[in-house]
Amino acid sequence: MIGNNIRNITERAVANLTAGGRTLATAESCTGGLLGKLLTDLPGVSSVYLGGAVSYANSAKVTLLGVSPETLDRVGAVSEETAREMAAGIRERLGADVGISTTGIAGPGGGSPEKPVGLVYVGYSDEKGTVAYRLDHDSSLSREEIRLLTAEFALSLIK
Repeated sequence: MIGNNIRNITERAVANLTAGGRTLATAESCTGGLLGKLLTDLPGVSSVYLGGAVSYANSAKVTLLGVSPETLDRVGAVSEETAREMAAGIRERLGADVGISTTGIAGPGGGSPEKPVGLVYVGYSDEKGTVAYRLDHDSSLSREEIRLLTAEFALSLIK
């Protein structure tokens, strides 16, 4: 079943943050708070998880995270550039060592030929820089499955 290992991945991410003395902040769009929920399911996570923002609307991405309106106009919310700006923005705003973001199309509707259902970008920002990863989930997966797979991937980035 998709999502079976999510608790192990979350625990490993928190252990890695703890061992490194680092803190985390999350900026979520398509996962709608799932990362925050998974993290706060673990007792004691407050020592490493500072918090997060669910920025579903473009206006929230701009206001809460500092995503450039020009970026949103030029490439849209579901893009590598937006994922990077979201991750860097939440990291800066909350003063975290690591910022992670998710933005994508979880379906079942909302896709297009250029940006199909299942397309997701995950941003990662730390002191070394900011990157984004493109995930192309199978469009036949459910909304929940796409969100869980995205959360698993995002948490697995924390080494």
